[in-house]
Amino acid sequence: MAHFINNAILVVLLALSLVLSFSPITIAANVLYPQFYDFSCPQANNIVKSIVSKAVARAPRMAASLLRLHFHDCFVKGCDGSILLDSSGTITSEKRSVPNCDSARGFEVIDEIKSAVEKVCPQTVSCADILALAARDSTVLTGGPNWDVPLGSRDSLGASLSGSNQNIPAPNNTFQTILTKFKLKGLDIVDFVTLSGSHTIGNARCTSFRQRLYNNTGNGQPDFKLERSYAAQLRANCPRTGGDQNLFPLDPGSPTKFDNGYYKNLLALKGLLSSDEILYTQNQETYDLVKLYAENQDEFFKQFAKSMVKMGNITPLTGNHGEIRKICRRVNN
Repeated sequence: MAHFINNAILVVLLALSLVLSFSPITIAANVLYPQFYDFSCPQANNIVKSIVSKAVARAPRMAASLLRLHFHDCFVKGCDGSILLDSSGTITSEKRSVPNCDSARGFEVIDEIKSAVEKVCPQTVSCADILALAARDSTVLTGGPNWDVPLGSRDSLGASLSGSNQNIPAPNNTFQTILTKFKLKGLDIVDFVTLSGSHTIGNARCTSFRQRLYNNTGNGQPDFKLERSYAAQLRANCPRTGGDQNLFPLDPGSPTKFDNGYYKNLLALKGLLSSDEILYTQNQETYDLVKLYAENQDEFFKQFAKSMVKMGNITPLTGNHGEIRKICRRVNN
């Protein structure tokens, strides 16, 4: 009897070992998880946080810039660090696209982080993951929510200028166009409203909303969905011609603090970009979420963390795909 039981246990253990030898490896190769660098580079998190902290202390708007870089990276070919590549050889940089040209910034901060990480953990931590960590740290440093960043992405071997031009939501896109761009990346209408809340920090250029201030509907008047005194204030520094690069806070009440002020502005018809305003005026579901977040910052923070984790998992390169770049601006060979 004992012999039979021992044999049965042996069969079960053998079957279990076969299962374990295949499935977790297969799964782990395609799944990002926060502990990815716990053994290979345990210093990575602290290095990123330290350098981002110094950069934001020097220039508070850098927090929004680093958060935006992560968005603009993930929406093109997935979260693969492609936005960081300079033009060279067969690569045409995404930095030259309409959404990034003259506006994407923070590349030197990523360079500084990568250099520091390479000194302690050579060719271990990807540029894509550095972007994701910097976005989280920027959010926390400005008063926003914390979350466990999914890690283990590898870096792309190329960039996509056309993808950057076509896939990143633009300030003047229609509601349906932006929602479609989100859905193509596996994100839904809740993610659309919630991730737009990152506009609680940062600035926009005059050129990105000028059309709302002059002749918006063919009558020479500002957009009627823009509060009149706010429109007048904007027109004072965003003229009909010239001043394209003049900067305006997306959340004038607290431009460097990550809070729910963005949604309160929408309720007051003070959404700066057309892509902001449409959340409140064109769809009942997004209208309800705007109201919820304006009244309940905790709900916004909780969902923002979830949506950022979801976005950080957009088609990452894992396993033997891509590489770990030594310098974020160029591929290794």
